[in-house]
Amino acid sequence: MGTVVVIYSGGMDSYTLLHKALHEGWEVHALSFDYGQRHSRELDCAREVCRKLAVPHQVVDIGSIQSLLGGSALTDEVDVPEGHYEESNMKATVVPNRNMILLSLAIGQAVSLEAEAVWYGAHGGDHAIYPDCRPAFIERMDQLARVANYQPVRVEAPFMQMSKGEILAEGLSMGLDYRATWTCYNGREQACGRCGACVERLEAFSLNGLSDPLSYKELG
Repeated sequence: MGTVVVIYSGGMDSYTLLHKALHEGWEVHALSFDYGQRHSRELDCAREVCRKLAVPHQVVDIGSIQSLLGGSALTDEVDVPEGHYEESNMKATVVPNRNMILLSLAIGQAVSLEAEAVWYGAHGGDHAIYPDCRPAFIERMDQLARVANYQPVRVEAPFMQMSKGEILAEGLSMGLDYRATWTCYNGREQACGRCGACVERLEAFSLNGLSDPLSYKELG
């Protein structure tokens, strides 16, 4: 195996992806981004996990571009919508062009490291809401990354066709502890249990016959 750059948010999908890469024998470099997200607690989770795993990890502060990415409930003083991801109001959580920006930076690091690929955690449950998590976007970013530099880099989303429940099942098969992750879009001490991210996470655990190990404000 060679080297892969994993975009690691600190959430449960990228946490599973990070361990998948390690489990497969890749040399992993984890890359996280601070883009002004209100749920920045996920970055603390990412730092701690990489410290324990001794995985090279960099958190890149791109908060200065927040003024260009306005209108999202993840970055602005806008109420985070509640309910399931399939509901149209979850479009309020779209950060304009986020993954193209993050992938471009990750591709640059991959070239510098002479890595073969960049991995990110887009999955099947994201397709309805997030255009930059859909197969067409991933395929075209991969094509661009192969010609944008002297060294071709692949862009891969190994969970592209999987649901969050299936991703969780894969992580559980590796014995992962999801207390080391953060998902809630609200920047609070406890997960809210009501935003789309929490609802989808709780459903994933329920589908696997388990209770989420995190503490939720709305669940007591």
